[in-house]
Amino acid sequence: MDIGIPKEIRAREHRVALTPSGVKSLVQQGHRVWVETGAGSGAGHPDADYQSAGATIAFSRMEVFTRAALVVGVQAVGPREYDVLQPGQMVVCFWGLPAVRPEDFRTLQAREVTAVGSEAIEDAQGRAPVLTCMSEIAGSLAVTVGGGLLLNEFGGKGILLGGAPGVPPAHFVVLGAGVLGRAAARAAGGAGAQVTVLDRSVDRLREAALDLRSHATTMLATRPNIEKALGFGDLVLGAVAVHGERAPLLVTREMLRLMKPRSVVMDLSIDMGGCFETSRPTSFPTATYEVDGIIHFCVPNLPSVAARSATQALTNALLPYLAEVTDGSVESALERLPDLRRGTYLFRGRCVKESLARAFGVRFEPLPGDAA
Repeated sequence: MDIGIPKEIRAREHRVALTPSGVKSLVQQGHRVWVETGAGSGAGHPDADYQSAGATIAFSRMEVFTRAALVVGVQAVGPREYDVLQPGQMVVCFWGLPAVRPEDFRTLQAREVTAVGSEAIEDAQGRAPVLTCMSEIAGSLAVTVGGGLLLNEFGGKGILLGGAPGVPPAHFVVLGAGVLGRAAARAAGGAGAQVTVLDRSVDRLREAALDLRSHATTMLATRPNIEKALGFGDLVLGAVAVHGERAPLLVTREMLRLMKPRSVVMDLSIDMGGCFETSRPTSFPTATYEVDGIIHFCVPNLPSVAARSATQALTNALLPYLAEVTDGSVESALERLPDLRRGTYLFRGRCVKESLARAFGVRFEPLPGDAA
């Protein structure tokens, strides 16, 4: 099978879908891998490393998409590039389709591709292995970046995240007790911050309490509790995700006014639409903006700032699935791999995820073997 790895074109996106080692594993299985020139440079992997691994360097983006039956990327192909997609092609990346415009979704359907969302690949226990590895990195980075945003030079109120002897630490509030939220809470607690975690699920809060070893306060994410937390939070992290669906809106602009001036919100649910009403995607170097005196940070690809580590983590998570996809047809791979099946949004242009069909008002057509 011909497999394509394009260079990411979104601003400040330094990751690549696979390391040279990951490519070598696929080549050793007998597949031809096309890597767009410069695809790995941001993660510290030059073209020569991919060539040594057995890949063929493609010198245009169009060549990668034209030759490959399977395209593996990080960020979703943007609407302006839908015309490079080939009918019958399988494209695995962080599609985030529940958050796209209806007209773009229908245009993508017309390309008759099989779109598998890396964020939606899910096992029988409800765990999302590819999303998890990025969430763990994003959670740790959120504390590093958020702690800086609290400082005067970055527009913050001049609070040291972990405090100092005789000086209280910052209040770090996490909305969502999933992988990202818990990773951030662990890092913030380790840095000495006062941590409060909110979630709608008591079971998740119980897991968080055990995971954090009582170094955080847990609260049910009711509106009164969210409002209370906004009132004392110096740094509030939005880490809410529903697999395969748009992130729920938890904080309205009216609620935002409960926060103290120059406090910081980091909406890391932004790639799935965001959980703050006032959120909009940003990128470095202008990663923040202000609404009603509150600093907003809404970078959807935060793990990209640790591109080498993130690329290694992506390779670890994706490679087992790619090995199965390339061992035969797309159809047989989806039959053998329920995890991949759950992550499929479109199959040859047909919407095979019921929640997505409802959201866009299109016909739901289950994969062969699924109950209608």
